[in-house]
Amino acid sequence: MEALHGSRHGLITACLFAVAASFLAEATLDVWVTNSNGGDRLSQKSSLSPTGSSNGFHISVNRNKRYQYITGFGAALTNAAAYNLYHSPQRDQTMQDLFGKSGISMSYLRLPMGGTDFQGVQPYTYDDLPSWQHNDFHMDHFTIQKDQDFIIPIIKQALTINPSLRIIATPWTAPAWMKTTNSLFGGEFHNGNNYQQAYAQYLVKFIQEYQKAGIEIDAICLQNEPKHSDNAYPTMKLSWETERDIIKNYLGPAFNQHSINTKIIIYDHNWDDTSYAGDILADSGAAQYISGSAWHCYGGRHDTCGGFHNQHPDKDIYFTECSGGDWAPGFNIVWGMRILSIGQTRNWAKTVMYWNLALDDHHGPKVGVGGCNNCNGVITIHGDGGTTKNAEYYIIGHMSKFVYPEAVRLDTPAYGWDDVHSAAFQNNDGSIAVVVLNPRNDRDQSFYIDIDGHHYQYTLPRESVATFVYRS
Repeated sequence: MEALHGSRHGLITACLFAVAASFLAEATLDVWVTNSNGGDRLSQKSSLSPTGSSNGFHISVNRNKRYQYITGFGAALTNAAAYNLYHSPQRDQTMQDLFGKSGISMSYLRLPMGGTDFQGVQPYTYDDLPSWQHNDFHMDHFTIQKDQDFIIPIIKQALTINPSLRIIATPWTAPAWMKTTNSLFGGEFHNGNNYQQAYAQYLVKFIQEYQKAGIEIDAICLQNEPKHSDNAYPTMKLSWETERDIIKNYLGPAFNQHSINTKIIIYDHNWDDTSYAGDILADSGAAQYISGSAWHCYGGRHDTCGGFHNQHPDKDIYFTECSGGDWAPGFNIVWGMRILSIGQTRNWAKTVMYWNLALDDHHGPKVGVGGCNNCNGVITIHGDGGTTKNAEYYIIGHMSKFVYPEAVRLDTPAYGWDDVHSAAFQNNDGSIAVVVLNPRNDRDQSFYIDIDGHHYQYTLPRESVATFVYRS
């Protein structure tokens, strides 16, 4: 009996040790790091095991305090970007780097509807007319045929790689015949009920034709940067009153009539003006059709969207454009992480998107000298087909690779401007991704990540970002 008792005691002890070891193994924290001054580029480091707690920065992840759901992270598939990708001799590998699990799994694309300043071919819209024809109110000449050359093939390849990929579409200009200048370059929308109705029909047909091509449009904006006009490339001014009236009187009702589920997003311009979107949302007739507002980084404070959300908590926030460029030389990830990837999600953004997805060695191809002449793409595609992954690739990747569509943002503390910055997200599979930035250029920073009663200590090098993944 004594031997049997000892054997049973040993078995129980072994089982307890096995359970404890299993628990500790499950409670480890995986780590990926990128830094501005060293060689780490989304480099996986040794996993962390729980440790004791101590004084210092604590990034406490609160599962019970939840904010917005995430739709995705990515960049714009401009005509130039699609042209560069389509003609690259290393296209398949580059597409995997951008959309595949072995790359950064981008989950959201911004699709310009027709021409911008970044073009592989001459700018166009989907209803361009010969000079002798003055209007096409019934959209008899509407076609997306030019998108079939290389834009649609690239989108379809991206969707094959990542079926969760979603698309927001935005025009830089209406067809020339809808404008006061009768030109794609600059000018204003030609106001009047017949033009407003035609523009709504134009947007509806775009969604329908893309759907026929096998591509769903998740959301649509009426106009990119509607307060801006430039005679050097496709642009158009669209007043908030006109945008409101198009949505209220034509676009919203047309979506209902045709059972279109695409979301209507307003504004799509800089942080420095909240009145444009606010005035539209003040009209209940328009607001009933609107899902949210979109924002750019080229003016105003980066925390603007947080205040705007507090005024309109039932409407979503989309961050849709910011560009890297030669004005920020070197491989610097701090601004993009602090202001965009972390900063915008902490201010209620469902998406964070850069401008051009892929440009060539000459920051193009471009239309003339208008627009941005020294913008960088998320990647640069060189003449031989090789690529350079720019800082923006990693700024996006530290989110998109680990934070999946429909993840929910969890609460983490806010510290000072030069202290650690963080954002945390819970995925549908239960995993939690915590993104942490050390913005300081003079020293490393140590901190603790607290999840489910576990404490994980880490020291992050200066000007570095880390994504930690926890699976309980």
